[in-house]
Amino acid sequence: MDGILVLEDGRFFRGRLFGSVSVGPEGGAQGEVVFNTSFSGYQEILTDPSYAGQIVTFTYPHIGNYGINAEDIESGRIAAAGLIVRDHHEMPSNWRSQRSLGSYLEEAGMTGLSGVDTRALVLHLRERGACRGLVRRFDVAGRRLPLGGQVVVTDEGTDDVARIAALAREAAALPSMAGQDLASRVTCAASWQAGDAQASLHVVALDFGIKLNIVRQLQASGCRVTVMPSHTSATDILALRPDGVLLSNGPGDPEAVTYAVVTIRELLGKIPLFGICLGHQLLGLACGGSTYKLKFGHRGSNHPVRDIESGRIEITSQNHGFAVNASSLDGREVAVSHLHLHDDTVAGLKHRRYPAFSVQYHPEASPGPHDSHHLFERFVDSMVHWRRIHPS
Repeated sequence: MDGILVLEDGRFFRGRLFGSVSVGPEGGAQGEVVFNTSFSGYQEILTDPSYAGQIVTFTYPHIGNYGINAEDIESGRIAAAGLIVRDHHEMPSNWRSQRSLGSYLEEAGMTGLSGVDTRALVLHLRERGACRGLVRRFDVAGRRLPLGGQVVVTDEGTDDVARIAALAREAAALPSMAGQDLASRVTCAASWQAGDAQASLHVVALDFGIKLNIVRQLQASGCRVTVMPSHTSATDILALRPDGVLLSNGPGDPEAVTYAVVTIRELLGKIPLFGICLGHQLLGLACGGSTYKLKFGHRGSNHPVRDIESGRIEITSQNHGFAVNASSLDGREVAVSHLHLHDDTVAGLKHRRYPAFSVQYHPEASPGPHDSHHLFERFVDSMVHWRRIHPS
């Protein structure tokens, strides 16, 4: 079934729909169109709540070739709004595969678009920046359209061009990612627990869109984990007498998650904190800093980060469209601990007085890389040290 991706500026890319293809005028996919440079991990990416509200484009051309299995999900459902690929494999080949990517999307009601010139799309997004877009069924009615091109959003020429212009106007009317609190949409409805009840350390994980592999890594580090909704107050967290609090990843604009900033500010100095991705940005805001939207974000499993203190370079998995503004931080209170080597943006923070640190990347990275797993050990060490000096 023929489909089309139309961006808010009138740029369009034609392809073939797969997954949930029975889309009416209001069906298909819509959201911020972004790109990810990972070679693998499409299942983990699609189920990562941090991609809520986004249509994901893969720069790697062959997607779906190793299928889908029940063990590699990062949440209970597909979180991304849509999927754009160059070549969708309908017949996967892997001993762990339990079903095809297409059938997985179909069951979840998610639309994909294949056969797209993803190189041209990604180059456009790099030059213009991440922008809003729509995926819709599109059977060519008038003169034969090229597979991709540009129309003026007000153009009322041939039927096909007029339809694309109308879709571009519709895309431009979608809400911007800036200003959206998406964490409250993807957080858990009620607290839940994981890990051995006899574990020596108890961690409360604030769920702003938590990935399951964060919970797995905490368990592997010897922790019992209580996952709590994003709106949980500092009073309710401290009432559980945890050894530490993890601030999870999540989608949307950190400055819109004002309730979490208040909670984190109240927790500072009272318990060890470890922030990941959105949790990192929220910690920066709680420490008096500000954030800003990146042009096209960092999304992939091959991003180099430098630990300023040790000089060590780690290859990291990243997925974020916002960053902490380094100049907004009081250097007497908070130190920038890591830098992203592509653009020198802040990739990590460390509080100088309190046991609190954070990273802008994903140390739990699934399927990889695994360079940053040691940060969970650092969090455990912080909790053990805090317990030693605060035995009550």
